[in-house]
Order: sequence, then structure tokens, then C-alpha cells
Amino acid sequence: MALSQRLDLRHSQSLVLTPQLQQAIKLLQLNNLELTEYVEGELAQNPLLERDDGEGPATLEAVERDNLLRHESEEPAERVRDTAERAANETLPNAAEDPSDVDYDNNWGSAGIEESDGVAAMGAGAGELAGWRSTGGHGGDGDEFGLEHTLSETKTLRDHLLDQMAIEIADPADRLIAAHLIDMVDAAGYLSGPVEPLAEQLGCSPDDVERVLERLQRLDPAGVFARDLKECLALQLRDRNRYDPCMEALLANLPMLAQRDFAGLRRVCGVDDEDLGEMIAEIKSLNPKPGEAFEPPLDQPVVPDVIVRRGPDGGWAIELNTDTLPRVLVNNAYFSEVSGRTAKDKKAKEYLSDCLQSANWLVRSLHQRATTILKVATEIVRQQGGFLEHGVQHLRPLVLRDIADAIGMHESTVSRVTSNKFVATPRGIFELKYFFTAAIASAGGGEAHSAEAVRDRIKRLIDAEPPSAVLSDDRIVELLRADGVDIARRTVAKYREALRIPSSVQRRREKAMLVALPARG
Repeated sequence: MALSQRLDLRHSQSLVLTPQLQQAIKLLQLNNLELTEYVEGELAQNPLLERDDGEGPATLEAVERDNLLRHESEEPAERVRDTAERAANETLPNAAEDPSDVDYDNNWGSAGIEESDGVAAMGAGAGELAGWRSTGGHGGDGDEFGLEHTLSETKTLRDHLLDQMAIEIADPADRLIAAHLIDMVDAAGYLSGPVEPLAEQLGCSPDDVERVLERLQRLDPAGVFARDLKECLALQLRDRNRYDPCMEALLANLPMLAQRDFAGLRRVCGVDDEDLGEMIAEIKSLNPKPGEAFEPPLDQPVVPDVIVRRGPDGGWAIELNTDTLPRVLVNNAYFSEVSGRTAKDKKAKEYLSDCLQSANWLVRSLHQRATTILKVATEIVRQQGGFLEHGVQHLRPLVLRDIADAIGMHESTVSRVTSNKFVATPRGIFELKYFFTAAIASAGGGEAHSAEAVRDRIKRLIDAEPPSAVLSDDRIVELLRADGVDIARRTVAKYREALRIPSSVQRRREKAMLVALPARG
């Protein structure tokens, strides 16, 4: 069979991720803070984009109504012409009619305030006002502090230690060593390195550094300048006059305390159950990171993307968090003006056309993102209404497919919407992923139970157990099956470990020791 060349025309369909579709997918998986940062970059690059200062909650009905107004069937060019015509026919509102559109310089000038040497003077108070202007917010002499100097300032750990060192140590050489040691203290209050390199750097003996360090370890807060946890706790116990040989033996065996080996601790410390319980209670009252009292770690607050409130009809109202949600508009009037007067060459027109297309796509993507998030959040609230009403015990088992089928979307879309996004409810702030939990079969063949609800039941059972009847994992399985939860013992152990709850043997030891502690008034 001879080979020959020929041309064939074939039709086929394939899915192609266009840049616009990629942008929509990217925006969908961003939370509100990340989205704001992205939109700020687009506002800086695209001259046709401007901020929309509209206010009010972004509910599902409002977003869909806004989309209906924006997504009309007319072509973009027709919309540009109509917008330009409307902009040309409209007149600016009068400042007297719109109180927010006021030129304050003209307004104050028209009120009869005199202007003298660039300083506004009002009757007999002109001199006082001039004094406020010249001295930075006070009526006294210019060498006094202004209002900004009276603001409170948080004192750092380093400043606190330097203030005490200036009083505690008088020798200049010792002060130099102490200043370097203070610079070696980390945020938790621990000495971050050995003293030998410092002694070599300063040209002194390690004994001199140790002597100065010993004096610094008596400073406030107790426990600073320690080189490890054992020394930190020992310094705090010395400050309380509670560091005796028994406590020294307990600190020397901290790994045994972490393993809850109370029998071994009684042997090495030479104390009974009551004394050991008091010593452990004393250890728990100490601060393992004394420096964080001055420089606490900055926790990033969780900003909810969706807010759920009780509606006036008794139901649940779902809205987007408009405080962090960026809003942008396409300035079609500006595009019409610039393209008609300024853009003469082909390159400028192509640039403006690309900016208009990018701006329109960004606006559409933002509204599509808002609509999708509200749809998903509304369906989650509908299916998990028992949780909002009664708590975690009524959390239903839920998977992505359940939400996707209910709202007619793909599971990947629901996954992007629920990732790294949080919802504020009357019961707290939760990640949207929190409401998706595995199902545990019912012992009686009824409705399945949520894994999160079962974990909460296990925690409640253990918290309520008396010291004389600590529940084993097998006993917990029996109690759960009596409540209709078909669960295996290894699953109970896995959930208990995930909750960081020790085993029944360790809990029995701890609770027996707590009972042995004397009552404190």
C-alpha cells in the first residue's frame, strides 16, 4: 500500500483554560484579604478600574440583582456609547444638595472666617489658634512636648532589663558585659548562646561573664537569662523561695513528669503522693516563657469571609463580609473620552482595549465569585442548621458532593470556595471545611453520625468521668453504642489522641493525685 499525503478537515471539542477562566479560578480560591491585595495590584495597573464605595451587606439576592444589571445582553461597545452619552447629559449635583460633596476651604471662607498670614483667625481667638498651629498642638512654648509625645508606648523586654541593669550594676566593665548579655536574650527570655564566645569577644574571662550573668538572673521577670527550661523553672522557684532538694530532683527528671511516671518521681524525690501533687501544682504555676509577658507573640486574627446572623423571621441570614470585600467599577466614560481624543495610534487603542477587556473580566469574576461563595455558604447553613441551633452534637455528616449536587456545581468548585475561608456564626468563627465531616454508621440502622459530633461526645464523656471510675476505651465504645453510634475501639483511641487526651491509665493517675491534694481555701 503506497503512502500518500492529503489534507483532512476534522472537527473536535476540547476544554481550554483561557486567561479569563484562569483568573476566575484564581479569584475563587482567594480569601477576602488575599483578594484585596490582588485587586489593589489591578487598580494600580489598569487606569480604567476605580473603587466602588458602595455600602451595605452583600447578600445572595443583592449580588444576583447586581449581576443582572451588569450582565446585560448588549455588546460592550454599545454599553460604552450609552454610558458616555449618559455621562455627557448628566450634570454635577449642587454642593448644597449633596452634603458629602463640599469644598471645605470655600465653605469655611464663606462662613466669615478671616485669613491672616496663612492662619485662620476667628474673632478674638486668633492668637490662640495661631499658637496651636505653631507649637504642634499646644498653646505653650515651642520647646514643650506635643500631643504625640504623651501617647503611651509598650515597653520591650530589652528596655525593661536595661533599666534594671542600670540600677543593679555600677561597674562600667560589668555593665558592658551585661549589655551584651541582654542583647543575647530572645523574645521568650532565654539566653540564645553560650558565654564563652562572648568572653573571647570582650577580652575577659568566662568567670566574669558567669558572675555578671548570675546577677542578671535575679532581675525581673523571674526566669530570664536561663539557658534551658530546667534553669528557667529553677530561677522562678528560687524567687519564690521554693527551691529545695526535692524540687531540684523533680526538675532533674522533667522527662519523667512529661511521661506522667508519678511512681518513679516519688522514688527519686523521696516524697509521698500529697507532696508530689503539691510540687507538680507548683511547677504548673510557673511561666516557661517569662519574656513573652513584655513581647507577646502577635496572633493573626481570623477575618471571616461570610457572616451568618439570625434573621428577623427566625431563620438565618447569610452575607459576605463587606468590610474586607473589595469593590471595583469600570470607568466606561473615561474610556470613551480617552479613546476618542487621546488614542490616535494603533498601539494606544490596543492598550485601551486590553485594559477595558481586563477590567470587565475582573468585575465579572468578582461578582461571580461572590455569587458562588454565597450559594455554597447558604447551602451549608441549610444542611447544618442543627449545628447553629443546638451545637456540635447536631453536626451532620457532609461531603463536598452533597453541596455540589444541591447547587448544581462541580466538587472542585466547592472545594475551592471552602478552602481557607471562614464563616462567623453565633457559635464562633469556623473554617468552611469544618462543616464537612466523615460519617459514622448508626448502631440501630438510623441516620449516620458526624465524626466531629462523635469526637465531641468522647470529650464530654471523659470530662464528666469521676476519679473513681475512669472510662477505658472499651467502656467508651459501649456507651457510644448504647447511644446508637457504631464505632470501633481503635477509632475511639484515634479520636482521643487527636484531642490530646491521655489514656485511661494516665488519667487515673492524674485524678488520683488531684484527689490527694489538700483542699485550699
